[in-house]
Amino acid sequence: MSWINLTINNKTISAEEGKTILEACKAAGFYVPTFCYHPDLKSSGGSCGICVVEVKGQDELVESWLMKACKTAVSDGMVIYTDSEKVIAERRKVLSRILKHHRNDCLTCFRVGGDCELQNICVRYGVDVKDRQVFGRGRDESSVAIVRDMDKCIACERCVRMCEDVQGVGVYELVETEKGRYVTTKNNVPLAETECTNCGQCVKVCPVGALTEKVEIYEVIKALRDPEKHVVVQMAPAVKNTIGEEFGLSPGTDVTYKLNAALRRLGVDKVFNTDFTADLTIMEEATELLHRLKEGGPLPLLTSCSPGWVKFAEHRYPQLLKNISTCKSPQQMFGALVKSYYAEKAGIDPKNIFSLSIMPCTAKKFEANRPEMGRNGINDVDVVLTTRELAKLLKLEGINLLEMEDEDFDKFLGEATGAGRIFGNTGGVMEAALRTAVWWLTNGEMDTIEFEAVRGLKGVKEASVNVAGTTVKVAVAHSLGAARRLLDNVVAGKADYHFIEIMACPGGCIGGGGAPIPDSLAVKEQRIKGIYESDKANTIRRSHENPEVQLLYKEYLGEPGSHRAHELLHTHYYDRSQGGEPKPVCAHH
Repeated sequence: MSWINLTINNKTISAEEGKTILEACKAAGFYVPTFCYHPDLKSSGGSCGICVVEVKGQDELVESWLMKACKTAVSDGMVIYTDSEKVIAERRKVLSRILKHHRNDCLTCFRVGGDCELQNICVRYGVDVKDRQVFGRGRDESSVAIVRDMDKCIACERCVRMCEDVQGVGVYELVETEKGRYVTTKNNVPLAETECTNCGQCVKVCPVGALTEKVEIYEVIKALRDPEKHVVVQMAPAVKNTIGEEFGLSPGTDVTYKLNAALRRLGVDKVFNTDFTADLTIMEEATELLHRLKEGGPLPLLTSCSPGWVKFAEHRYPQLLKNISTCKSPQQMFGALVKSYYAEKAGIDPKNIFSLSIMPCTAKKFEANRPEMGRNGINDVDVVLTTRELAKLLKLEGINLLEMEDEDFDKFLGEATGAGRIFGNTGGVMEAALRTAVWWLTNGEMDTIEFEAVRGLKGVKEASVNVAGTTVKVAVAHSLGAARRLLDNVVAGKADYHFIEIMACPGGCIGGGGAPIPDSLAVKEQRIKGIYESDKANTIRRSHENPEVQLLYKEYLGEPGSHRAHELLHTHYYDRSQGGEPKPVCAHH
């Protein structure tokens, strides 16, 4: 590594040779606005032009050049100005050009209030365009999870690069028409008719409101105001270590017990814990793994907690659907129990229970609406709010999370272990399953809690665990692009595993499509650290030791893998590979 000297805004700094001007400015603390650039995506070549800086000429003929900071490498002795009059004038031109064809509906746009990069930059440079000529490209609300507003698209292509390069799905493309340059789906079909997995990573990187989750805040407010509705809420593990960012806390900060109080302030009747059904998932999934290892069955066993990954497999890997665990996700297990076990214990008609789920995931909205996720015409989960939606709702109601006193969960479905909490990280489901599986296989002789080999942000992680003389081979993949590379080897017979965890989103649930914005690799690392700290702080760290889970089996389910457990907690999948009406694939028990 060699370093060079350059001057930025009359300050001499050192920068690593080969870095771009943008990288050097960011490292030195100088602001440069960006649209097409994103730290976790491949470069687009500076297509938006907002990141221009002034670079002093190297000879007497040219006083200075305007250069795109995201694509221009630094050089020794370079003199750069990031906010000169020439730079500001050019940025205002870029912004005016974008705004001229951008819909002005900030009043109802979900990205206002700090999340819209376009709004923030326009405020910074004092740019507004009164006479707008909106093209009328249309709005796509076909998906139950994601809304597209093409008149807000600024053609930065972040969504294209995320969907294609990171996720390996590729439903978007940039088009040039008489209505300007913008991104739409390939063949311009509704999003619901594509192979979109609803992972929401495109939403996360969109700098404006062209892509948002389908906002369901009003439906929740209506339920809270309805005296006939008994509102029960569950919260995913990752939410508790990320929502604090929306209130100014550092990524990874655990706000679990303040969040309980805030939800009660909203008017929720019962506050429960998705970590509880994460523990329950391990009971069922570990039982399923041990059964397949001992009695035979499709291997490797593939986890089923990530609905984005499940839909991806239904489209791209129908030959592996019988390998996917039949276990519902923790969200759907919780929903099923709320309208059966809890309804019976509380003496409430399931029709009067409003089951609200708080998730870091846009794909959970799709999952909750799958036709098999309910019984007798009643959905197990009525509404899913993303972490961002819940933060917005709390702010709308004047509830400051930071001012809340700590409050515990309600009983029945509130107790959870450290194993349930680490579901929020890539590798967490695998580690939680191993904690219980090795205990069961060795009758408690193998007392391992932490499995470091499956932790971290490497795209694919592998490990071999020796259990009572048997080598169990496992793998973990996060992001659909990494999953694709791993599964191609499995299908080709080049990989021999017993158990594979796959999460659709980079980093797992802490990087979900509904998690706080902005997001980056560095932020994900902080969130993951916070999750593991919460795990260590828990007095119980194995799922099978959860006393409420034990009581649930004793009172209601019988034992893991029982007939009633399969009725409530297991599911089946669909072959979507041929298009048209998806074909159900029989579950393997």
